[in-house]
Amino acid sequence: MNKVHVKTGDTVVVLNGKNRGKQGKVMQVAPAEGKVIVEGVNVVTKHVKPRKMGEAGGLVKAESALYADKVQLVCPKCNKPTRVGHAVGDDKKKKRVCKKCGAQFE
Repeated sequence: MNKVHVKTGDTVVVLNGKNRGKQGKVMQVAPAEGKVIVEGVNVVTKHVKPRKMGEAGGLVKAESALYADKVQLVCPKCNKPTRVGHAVGDDKKKKRVCKKCGAQFE
């Protein structure tokens, strides 16, 4: 089992490639492949064939997966891309924290 540093719902920024600098919300995480799907990033055009009678085919725009190590988490407090640290809180549970300002991620 592989671990990924981002979770569904996190805001991330893309580090390299044609979408460098774009921010978006993580819609889906695939830890087995080490990939994430980010809203509005890495949009591709798919040719869709009509499957049922009366259904329209054509071109559909959809987000494609990109490697999780190519994205970096954006801190909700300082609004900067940051690495993820871990700290044990008062309730003895491990929490994700911002390496720059120390704010906790939900």
